[in-house]
Amino acid sequence: MSLTVDSDLTVAWDITIDDAPVTLTARDDLVAVAGAEGTVKVLDAAMGAEMGALDLPGGALRTELAPDAGNLAVSGAMGYALWRRKDGHTTVRESGAWSAAAAWADHERVAVASGRRALVLDSGGTELWRTEPAASTVTDLAWMRQGRRLAVAAYGAVRCHERHTHKPVATYPYVGSHLALAVAPTGKWICSGNQDASIHIWRTRDGSELTMSGYPEKVSRLAFDDTGFWLAADGAPDVTVWDFSGKGPAGTAPRQLRCHETITALTWRPGPAGHLASGGHDGTVALWCATAGRPRTRLSPVRELDGHGSAVAALSWAGPHLLIAAWRDGRIRAYGVPSRTAL
Repeated sequence: MSLTVDSDLTVAWDITIDDAPVTLTARDDLVAVAGAEGTVKVLDAAMGAEMGALDLPGGALRTELAPDAGNLAVSGAMGYALWRRKDGHTTVRESGAWSAAAAWADHERVAVASGRRALVLDSGGTELWRTEPAASTVTDLAWMRQGRRLAVAAYGAVRCHERHTHKPVATYPYVGSHLALAVAPTGKWICSGNQDASIHIWRTRDGSELTMSGYPEKVSRLAFDDTGFWLAADGAPDVTVWDFSGKGPAGTAPRQLRCHETITALTWRPGPAGHLASGGHDGTVALWCATAGRPRTRLSPVRELDGHGSAVAALSWAGPHLLIAAWRDGRIRAYGVPSRTAL
């Protein structure tokens, strides 16, 4: 099984920023990249031209563009910032609280982790409501049910809140530190990657749970594809890809994708084709047919893109045909991926 393309991939654009990128996100026609020192650049996805810029004191941890690319949220070690596309207006909140993540419910509501709480804001930065304090710092969050329910991860549990309910309406306990949260697009599954080198899974319908343990390293990156049937995770030299179709992954084994000694980025190509991009500490970017083969299959990359000595910091797709990669030395590159694909 292989990914068949019309021709070799092309480099659409290549720029360098004066900071060490730690996160990037792409939506529609925009790309946002942020660095360890808090430099944030908003770029045109097609050409790489700068469309906006801001600085977040204390450095950045996560960037998130709204679904319509009209607004940007940036979270960091000392607070968060919001940027509005139509007029370039920027709101910076130096709260002093660790803000590990941000997630847009729709084009006008965003949730931002702020210490032990999640704050829900409008696009102008006005607070709409906040969750009650968790037992420890919020490490990740995600919207479910088309932006009607918010899942918040902190030590000991993932808690879910309906709109304007500061107390949780559902609690999914797990004694451990959650590093990453992934919610299936169907809303059927909530998964956490954990400090104890495990993935914990809850079925939202009945709260039944499953732990996949035995990873050699902590699991800090999780991502569902658009179908909600496949979950990719780090935690080992191999990327593991679990099958969530049918009754889920209980009693099954994952596909294993071997390319990097240390995985530093994961992102699914939009759509149902099962194509995944991964990045490594060695600077390599790999493309995969990640759902090919059978359980326990060890797959090889379809293509390895021309990396360099600096580690891959982040990856994101700007639509199905443009892959954006950032390296820690400041380089940002956009690869054009041909449209004709077949498994």
